[in-house]
Amino acid sequence: MPHCLRLALYQPDIPTNTGAMLRLGACLGVPLDIIDPCGFIWDDKRLKRVAMDYMNHIAYTRHKNWETFLEARKGHRLVLLTTKGATPYTTFTYSPNDILMVGRESAGVPDDIHDAVNARVIIPMVPGLRSLNVALSAAMVLGEALRQTST
Repeated sequence: MPHCLRLALYQPDIPTNTGAMLRLGACLGVPLDIIDPCGFIWDDKRLKRVAMDYMNHIAYTRHKNWETFLEARKGHRLVLLTTKGATPYTTFTYSPNDILMVGRESAGVPDDIHDAVNARVIIPMVPGLRSLNVALSAAMVLGEALRQTST
């Protein structure tokens, strides 16, 4: 059941989270965009352990940098999952051609990328707590986007 929605990972730096999101994409038929540089070697055994044999079932594209990703995403709306967002992810209206993007686990995304996206969504949390795991956040928001856009 392929979808037009995509999930983008901006310079991921934890291989197990990347593996979990690759597996998520494989199981839900959602392609991934990996925006390099990654903070780990791509053939890291931890990435492979989490992604398991799902790597053979995922459509993903690696982009050598932010600029090549921007060129490739023309015609798609870019929705950033961020703790600096104002719109709760459950009240946002997703489009079938959206690309949902998560930032680096260690630093999120720089301000210029915040400025370049079309929308920013947040997962409301208990005050005083910092953030959820990036793979868990991606799964939650992707699930809502798929619910809204699937026929």
